[in-house]
Amino acid sequence: MDVQTVTVETVEAEPIMMDPMFQDTMSMNPSGPPPKSPQSGTQLAVNSKRSLVRETQNMTDDDGNKARMGDRLVTLGLITKDQLNVAIQEKKISGKMLGEVLVGLGFITAEVLSAFLAESSGFEVFNPKVTVIDGAALAMIEKSVAVKYQILPVSLIDNVALVALSDPYDVVAMDALRRYIPKGVTVRPLVSTPTVLAEAIDAAYGHASNVNAILKEIENADRKDLETAGLSEDEAFTHPIVRLVNALISESVRMRASDLHFEPEENFVRLRYRVDGDLFTFQILHKKHWNAISQRLKIMANLNIADKLAPQDGRISIHVGGKEVDFRVSSLPTVHGENIVMRVLDKNAGIKPLKSLGFSEENLKRIERAQERPEGIIIVTGPTGSGKTTSLYSMLNEINTVDINIQTLEDPVEYSLPMIRQTAVKEGILDFADGIRALLRQDPDVIFIGEIRDKTTGAMALQAAMTGHQVYSTLHTNDSFGAIPRLLDLGMVPGMLAGNIIAVFAQRLIRTLCPSCKQPHKATAEECDILGVDPSSPPQIYNAKTGGCDMCGGAGYKGRVAVAEILLFDEDMDEVLARAGTKAELKNAAVQKGFKSMRDDGILKILDGITTLDALSKVVDIHKK
Repeated sequence: MDVQTVTVETVEAEPIMMDPMFQDTMSMNPSGPPPKSPQSGTQLAVNSKRSLVRETQNMTDDDGNKARMGDRLVTLGLITKDQLNVAIQEKKISGKMLGEVLVGLGFITAEVLSAFLAESSGFEVFNPKVTVIDGAALAMIEKSVAVKYQILPVSLIDNVALVALSDPYDVVAMDALRRYIPKGVTVRPLVSTPTVLAEAIDAAYGHASNVNAILKEIENADRKDLETAGLSEDEAFTHPIVRLVNALISESVRMRASDLHFEPEENFVRLRYRVDGDLFTFQILHKKHWNAISQRLKIMANLNIADKLAPQDGRISIHVGGKEVDFRVSSLPTVHGENIVMRVLDKNAGIKPLKSLGFSEENLKRIERAQERPEGIIIVTGPTGSGKTTSLYSMLNEINTVDINIQTLEDPVEYSLPMIRQTAVKEGILDFADGIRALLRQDPDVIFIGEIRDKTTGAMALQAAMTGHQVYSTLHTNDSFGAIPRLLDLGMVPGMLAGNIIAVFAQRLIRTLCPSCKQPHKATAEECDILGVDPSSPPQIYNAKTGGCDMCGGAGYKGRVAVAEILLFDEDMDEVLARAGTKAELKNAAVQKGFKSMRDDGILKILDGITTLDALSKVVDIHKK
């Protein structure tokens, strides 16, 4: 491979292993704090001592020089002065790095040292037991190079390569990376101890790590050996079933899948990923391996592997591509075996700004106006997977300040929101109605109710709105106008809804064109009719390229945005609602005030080159004007 330029993420921090400061020359001093036990040391390094670790970064000695690593470990109580002096002498004899010597002598555990180095440098710790190693990343660097320079490629996703090193400031190791990492790839170092890293390198390169290679290995394996797939975290690099599951999970994250479907048929198992809303077949697996694969998945999700007759729900948390990703796991018995579906919950995705979700400028203004009203109900409607929760979380984040008490009641709580008190509904313990009663005693300003499912929940939500609270919730209706009949079906009275409904949003998620390969063309007469434009002057619109490109993985599309309609209620709209006006009357009144439908919003996105008529037709009726 040609020598290329590689971008390396760095953190302004004290050099760790190569710095001369580790050549500690402290005078012998028998005094010092007693050594900490490994258990206590781990807790200090990982939890309660984090702030102290940061403080010691700027610690200086009596001469005003920056304190050495050994001094800082002593200050933290992780080793004694006597232990440090012994380690210094051993370091001079062996030529090894101080951290490696301390671990070798048993003065500190590898886990504690890794946590200390990571906290000191600002890099993350590499933990091979809970990290999925990416076969595509391993393929960049041969094992001999990895062993020589003590570098382990962990993942390669979206041109970001995670690489574990014992010393992220090792110039020689970084030069080696520059020779092997492709151009344009950013390197994010992970910190590890030499011993842990050496073992991980040996294990990772000792076995196949990509899906096809592992499947070939499985075909030649003893079936009895495959049935023991559980098993322990220590088998992450060795057992082929464990590696296969890890590889499938890694691929799903690389492809930005939202769901993984393991679907057993009579003679095979189909694995499908949902990417940007569309399901496609990723792999066909032999049925004889399904028992071992499903067992591994259920063990990871803490499900009962002995029970194959009842539905079960669980959760998996694992490190993939340098981030912690949660998977909500559902198993369901079928005539051909247990069907398992995994929903990806990216904890690091963060709360997205409203402006990044695809709302038009006009709709953003409507959202802002709705949120300015201090009390009432804001409802978001749409089918499962239409982005309702993402939009609501973003809306809550817009008003999330220290002077507002926001409380939520969800089923389940999917993402943690800072400064917001979140409560999960629990079957047989806490339902929505009782939960709302409890929340109202918590002095809230804003309440988010996951879904209005029944008459009691609807009545409680309305009561909360009528007593001075801003309430957010969801419904399952086809459009914004369908929300009112649905609420009436739940027993609400039009006269009470009038004045207490702030707005109803309806939305869908639509696929967006790949900016690198989208193909322009003049709209046809039929397309002009749908778009509502003059066919004598057809606009330029775009199609997705068949076969796509490398950037979009051959799909022609990449990502999704919202197409939305926002029905705002004011005095005129309330008057129509109070007299139980029909859906048509509500719509006419809304259109007079500038209401735009999801279809209208989608057409604007087509004319702006964001999406296609084909993509829009899959989420709304493009012929209904």
